[in-house]
Amino acid sequence: MGKFNAGIWIDHRKALMVFVSAAGERTTHFVSKVETQWRRAGDSPMKGRYASDQVTADDSRQKALTGELNIYYDAVIAALRNAESFVIFGPGEAKKELKRRLGKSKLAGGLRAVETADKMTDRQIAAKVREYFAAQVAAQRRR
Repeated sequence: MGKFNAGIWIDHRKALMVFVSAAGERTTHFVSKVETQWRRAGDSPMKGRYASDQVTADDSRQKALTGELNIYYDAVIAALRNAESFVIFGPGEAKKELKRRLGKSKLAGGLRAVETADKMTDRQIAAKVREYFAAQVAAQRRR
């Protein structure tokens, strides 16, 4: 694809990445395997609660959640390897967590902005990314 810019809309469940270049635009979806509402096996109004020694500890659940998120963020970061610059936006904490992980990689220099954005359709996300990088893409086309 040559030189390109990217925009990422991300939350803990999914990410949509839009790649914009002089040659055109393409999108990629990432879906995490993170289960946001963890339920303890056996907890139900009909059966009552299990004793604490019969249920998985919260810290092991947190470790599992963190492990799944790390795999998810690594997949998103890998897709950014050749991006000239990129912007991250989304509704929750995922955008900040991704920014922290990028700080540990050599890609942090390409980050232009982190913005809060509510739920958006794929077309709205693509339009926002196109608008953000319009000047850079126009300059690439002139070269």
